Amino acid sequence: MFKAKILIVGPSESGKSVLANFLSDATESIGGEYSPTQGVRILEFEFQSVSGFGKNAGCEAELWDCAGDTKFESCWPALMKDSSGVVLVFNPDMPSHLKEIETWYSSFVSTQGVQDSQCLLIAHHKPGSGADNRRLGLSPQLSKLNLIHSNLEEDPEEVRQEFRRYLGSVVKSLSESREREEMSIIN
Repeated sequence: MFKAKILIVGPSESGKSVLANFLSDATESIGGEYSPTQGVRILEFEFQSVSGFGKNAGCEAELWDCAGDTKFESCWPALMKDSSGVVLVFNPDMPSHLKEIETWYSSFVSTQGVQDSQCLLIAHHKPGSGADNRRLGLSPQLSKLNLIHSNLEEDPEEVRQEFRRYLGSVVKSLSESREREEMSIIN
């Protein structure tokens, strides 16, 4: 069974914890009072994926819900160690988040050598925001990432399906990497 460590990062108040709770089935409710994450929270769950060979590949997934406050920046290298993927979350209704998400991308993706295929960009619309899936002014580097708009009030299952598809691609990548490693040992 594979173990996937997925970091969920982005600016403060973008909805990372709400998404992490929802995606890991840690809670049924999506509302509540805002409480900033201190450092990191780790949520674990199991995931069944169909590998490229048509067989089921079980996966133990860890969602590392990282605080959006840069005062925890000194902890980031430890959080990034052995990560399998990065989910970047921002609130498209907050103009500052578009600029901030570029900094998060730079810190957690480009400087760490994470492949764009190991990333997911989520424009998270908060309840009552009147989700608008308009074209966002993303930088060229962010435009290359798979982008989904999430609105847990209007279509939660679509968000879950998109995330499961992403997680399936991460598991496939882990499987291929393990296979290459095993072949290099055999040869």
